[in-house]
Amino acid sequence: MSNNKKTQASYSKPSRADIVRSVATSTAVETGQSSERIEASLEATRKKFAHLRLAV
Repeated sequence: MSNNKKTQASYSKPSRADIVRSVATSTAVETGQSSERIEASLEATRKKFAHLRLAV
Protein backbone atom coordinates (compact mmCIF):
# COMPACT_ATOMS: atom_id res chain seq x y z
CA MET A 1 0.00 0.00 0.00
CA SER A 2 1.20 3.45 -0.76
CA ASN A 3 0.92 6.31 1.66
CA ASN A 4 -1.36 8.74 -0.20
CA LYS A 5 -1.64 11.74 2.07
CA LYS A 6 -3.01 14.80 0.40
CA THR A 7 -0.96 17.84 1.19
CA GLN A 8 -2.75 21.13 1.11
CA ALA A 9 -0.87 23.92 -0.60
CA SER A 10 -0.51 27.00 1.50
CA TYR A 11 -1.96 30.18 0.11
CA SER A 12 -0.60 33.61 0.83
CA LYS A 13 -2.78 36.60 0.08
CA PRO A 14 -1.19 38.88 -2.54
CA SER A 15 -0.25 42.33 -1.33
CA ARG A 16 -1.94 45.44 -2.66
CA ALA A 17 1.29 46.35 -4.48
CA ASP A 18 1.28 42.96 -6.23
CA ILE A 19 -2.31 43.44 -7.37
CA VAL A 20 -1.65 46.99 -8.62
CA ARG A 21 1.44 45.81 -10.51
CA SER A 22 -0.51 42.96 -12.09
CA VAL A 23 -3.38 45.22 -13.19
CA ALA A 24 -0.95 47.85 -14.48
CA THR A 25 1.09 45.42 -16.57
CA SER A 26 -2.03 43.76 -17.98
CA THR A 27 -3.50 47.13 -18.91
CA ALA A 28 -0.18 48.26 -20.37
CA VAL A 29 -0.09 45.24 -22.67
CA GLU A 30 -3.63 45.93 -23.86
CA THR A 31 -3.27 49.70 -24.31
CA GLY A 32 0.39 50.09 -25.28
CA GLN A 33 1.09 52.54 -22.46
CA SER A 34 3.92 52.14 -19.96
CA SER A 35 3.09 50.13 -16.86
CA GLU A 36 4.81 52.71 -14.63
CA ARG A 37 2.46 55.41 -15.90
CA ILE A 38 -0.62 53.27 -15.31
CA GLU A 39 0.63 52.26 -11.86
CA ALA A 40 1.10 55.93 -10.95
CA SER A 41 -2.39 56.72 -12.23
CA LEU A 42 -3.91 53.94 -10.11
CA GLU A 43 -2.15 55.20 -6.98
CA ALA A 44 -3.20 58.81 -7.67
CA THR A 45 -6.81 57.73 -8.05
CA ARG A 46 -6.60 55.67 -4.88
CA LYS A 47 -5.32 58.67 -2.91
CA LYS A 48 -7.98 60.91 -4.42
CA PHE A 49 -10.82 58.64 -3.27
CA ALA A 50 -9.22 57.24 -0.10
CA HIS A 51 -12.04 58.63 2.04
CA LEU A 52 -14.63 56.42 0.26
CA ARG A 53 -15.35 52.85 1.31
CA LEU A 54 -17.20 50.12 -0.55
CA ALA A 55 -20.54 49.05 0.83
CA VAL A 56 -20.56 45.42 1.86
